[in-house]
Amino acid sequence: MNKNFKVLVNGIIKENPIFVLLLGMCPTLATTSSAINGMSMGLATMFVLISSNAVISLLKNLIPDMVRIPAFIVVIATFVTIIEMMMNAYVPALADSLGIFIPLIVVNCIVLGRAESFASKNSVLSSIFDGVGIGLGFTLALTLLGASRELLGTGKVFSMQIYPEQYGSLLFVLAPGAFIVLGYLIGIFNRLQNKAG
Repeated sequence: MNKNFKVLVNGIIKENPIFVLLLGMCPTLATTSSAINGMSMGLATMFVLISSNAVISLLKNLIPDMVRIPAFIVVIATFVTIIEMMMNAYVPALADSLGIFIPLIVVNCIVLGRAESFASKNSVLSSIFDGVGIGLGFTLALTLLGASRELLGTGKVFSMQIYPEQYGSLLFVLAPGAFIVLGYLIGIFNRLQNKAG
């Protein structure tokens, strides 16, 4: 199997940031009250992952070891600023909904972790594939979590009514519901992985 394809699949399944590595829990639990919020947060993070991985891989031989982490954070912050400005310009309602969690991508351990463990040691193309794989894994997990919470809490998925709202449970839209649904999804994901492996 092609190395880059393996890196891509690895980020979605074997090293899924949410269901396997349990990284980035703060935005995962806070922004997934709906499927659209979860998907948007995931896509914003994926853009930052791909872009910062590519640039860090390009600059890896020029950055001295003593300032490696601060340099990585500056690169990541640049792309977070770009995505934040684009969201404020083109989808302000969504930017308001996600709030402080867009700027907090700068310190998201998934993004910095991939910069340190992968992009700083591999080629630009492999680093881009790693960003796509981890980003897709993160986006799929957040979208699934958001869709599950939205369905159980309001009877909707992506704002489409599936069943009457009065049969939903407010618990799943609130913070405790995020923990409950995430726990079940991690359990299901691990069970499926064990059966496949």
